[in-house]
Amino acid sequence: MKLTTSGEPANPALPASGFVFDAKRAALVITDPQIDFLSAEGASWAAFGPSVIENDTVAHIGELLRAAKSADITVAVSPHYFYPTDEQWTFGDPLEQFMSSVGMFARQGAYTLDGFTGSGADFLPAYHCHIHDGRTVITSPHKIVGPESNDLVLQLRKRGVSQVILAGMAANLCVEGHLRELIEQGFEVAVVKDATAGPRLPEGDGYLAALVNFRFLASAVWTTAQAIKHLQGEQK
Repeated sequence: MKLTTSGEPANPALPASGFVFDAKRAALVITDPQIDFLSAEGASWAAFGPSVIENDTVAHIGELLRAAKSADITVAVSPHYFYPTDEQWTFGDPLEQFMSSVGMFARQGAYTLDGFTGSGADFLPAYHCHIHDGRTVITSPHKIVGPESNDLVLQLRKRGVSQVILAGMAANLCVEGHLRELIEQGFEVAVVKDATAGPRLPEGDGYLAALVNFRFLASAVWTTAQAIKHLQGEQK
């Protein structure tokens, strides 16, 4: 049987999860909506840019933020930052080595914003109005790919959230890492497949790899248009 990885399977073998969206207990979580991932000026654009462009990721994340604010649900951003003291780490996986080599998400320190504005670690300027509105939860940084090392789960639990609409960067890395941990923590998770993107390297297409795992693990895999319809109460 030939598998199609980019489109949805014509005859899926896996049963439906039975997921029913409930805005009263839902949150939108965006991972790493930062310049280093989403801008041609970012440190990783050579690897991620083609997928970002193909998926129209930047616009789709913006659409999700607007729709979530209009629906008045919790919005949380899980960012990725590295401080000078992180350079003392004595080992790292290939992803960590890559991020270190190109200076991704670098900040001058945990208690200073010197040099932060407009740097690769900053949020994409198009999202500032949504993220810096005094309502969005900006969690402590995650350090590898998952939220195990930050306070995302605590922030969601404290708000009575049990369902997550998940998007952001990057598909097979931080998005999938957050998906897996949120599932382990008892959340239902709907991934928005065109509001993310992945690296294209000789090792493989990270976006296509992520789509396979999204279908196996997520409660739902939506397009941005489908997610917005749910947020607007137009789709059951």
